[in-house]
Amino acid sequence: MNCRGEDVRLGLCCIFQDEPISFRKTTAKSAKGRDLGAQMRMYQEIADHNADSLGEAIQYCAHHSIGSFRVNSQILPLCTHPELGYEPTAIGGDTIERFRAVGRLAKAHDIRLTFHPDQFVVLSTPHTKVLSSSLKEIEYHAEVASWIGADVINIHAGGGYGDKPAALARFVRAWGRLSERARALVTIENDDRVFTPADLLPMCRDLQIPLVYDVHHHRCLNDGTSVEQVTDWAMDTWNREPLFHVSSPKEGWHGKQPSRHHDFIHMRDYPRFWEGLHCTVEVEAKAKEVAIKKLQEALRARRRRPQQKGT
Repeated sequence: MNCRGEDVRLGLCCIFQDEPISFRKTTAKSAKGRDLGAQMRMYQEIADHNADSLGEAIQYCAHHSIGSFRVNSQILPLCTHPELGYEPTAIGGDTIERFRAVGRLAKAHDIRLTFHPDQFVVLSTPHTKVLSSSLKEIEYHAEVASWIGADVINIHAGGGYGDKPAALARFVRAWGRLSERARALVTIENDDRVFTPADLLPMCRDLQIPLVYDVHHHRCLNDGTSVEQVTDWAMDTWNREPLFHVSSPKEGWHGKQPSRHHDFIHMRDYPRFWEGLHCTVEVEAKAKEVAIKKLQEALRARRRRPQQKGT
């Protein structure tokens, strides 16, 4: 079982709150003021910093019983920008080898690495330009994933555009345009506004796309299925370690926007059913590593208490 001590593999998402580990970005405005050579030197400098920071993040996770780390999509700055972008392999110096060394470090410490591209990656879109940029974005992630050993590129299904079956049919066609390498890494997540687990599971089964079950989204957009049902169904879609998401509503379940994430995880929102499963649970909480530490402590305390009916 992939776990840390008595816990399932908990995942930290992208950045830190208190730890002095940071990842750099840049803006198109800053890059446009430079010639091509200067742009690439700047990109390389930032990418080198980010590779080193990713190594520090992996070391932190290894030393604090955190089993997974979600890598920021801007790990290579502006790589897929429509005007200023470049092929990932065009990055200069020893940058790619730095990332490969980080991948070896992650493997040595058994730290799982994942990606979750921004929501502008939409394979269900009816718009050619959006689809083209989405495919390019996923292929970029697949290239970097090959350097660092990441095994997930998690995306949302996208919009329903007034006809969810037609939107999913477009998704299927677009997915078929991806490289075999990218398709092997792509996973799909239920969202809180359009596509429920029940909407996505038939496609996941047909195409063998793993379902990343977001329990918070499921509670926001319920389809009449239970957490236990969807957990079992989702696990069956995976040919590697399953991945789930957990978060708590910032203003509570009766607030105006229950989809907004809290700084921490309330224990009522972490399914007891998940404890002991062979899986990764990415913790989508604003307090980042601080939230994970608090969750680890709460999970240990809960295991020491007898289970109550209905929890």
